[in-house]
Amino acid sequence: MFLNNDVTAKTAMLERHIVQPADPEHPTILSTEDLHVYYGKKEAIAEGDLRFASNQITALIGPSGSGKSTFLRSLNRMNDRIATVTGKIMYRGIDINQPDIDVYEMRRRVGMVFQRPNPFAKSIYDNIAFALRLRGVTDKHELDEIVETSLKQAALWNQVKDELNKSALALSGGQAQRLCIARAIAVKPDILLLDEPASALDPVSTSQLEDTLLELKQQYSIIIVTHNMQQAGRISEYTAFFNQGRVLEYDTTSHIFTNPQVQITSDYVSGNFG
Repeated sequence: MFLNNDVTAKTAMLERHIVQPADPEHPTILSTEDLHVYYGKKEAIAEGDLRFASNQITALIGPSGSGKSTFLRSLNRMNDRIATVTGKIMYRGIDINQPDIDVYEMRRRVGMVFQRPNPFAKSIYDNIAFALRLRGVTDKHELDEIVETSLKQAALWNQVKDELNKSALALSGGQAQRLCIARAIAVKPDILLLDEPASALDPVSTSQLEDTLLELKQQYSIIIVTHNMQQAGRISEYTAFFNQGRVLEYDTTSHIFTNPQVQITSDYVSGNFG
């Protein structure tokens, strides 16, 4: 199921190593079944069947163009206008890839943080309150409470609590990315999707972001695309390796990095790929 045609000899071995989270403490919260993504006639995802454990961090790794970001964006239907996505995306027993799904409500539950920080041209406070007001939250005390809680969860409150009315565009890259995380969690999602959130950050900001994610997994299930192998090793419990639109291997991060079952996975994580 998780095989490239070039590695069919590994079928039996890989099937024994496919991770299907069944730990009562971390049951599956999101899964994909027979997922395919097409840009026109080009198939970008050919094999993408995965199960994601709740309150864990799953890293999606692989070379550029391997399909990992396309796969991630499919999980909350960000590809709807630019691609055709077939198959099932099961969230708490509901196929959210069905046409009658309320996509906006679904995206509240499956939030997204993009590669580059994209704060609104509003105050720090209004960046978080904006979506809440759209959802009908108008009580000032309630808004204040949610803004504070979200910024604390994103490890940003102590840095901005006296500057909430200042423009979010003045924040540093690392602060802006954590503001975007705070904005995403303000609407109380179950799942956070992050597409290379540290790629534009310096090492100090990256470390702070990773610490934030490790704290957030206590309340959220996190799926992150990263090119940084050290980052995947530091923060994730599970890792999926993508290549040419297929998931070639999916296992605990420790197994992927110390005992991969496919040679191309070993080459990639050891830096001998390409």
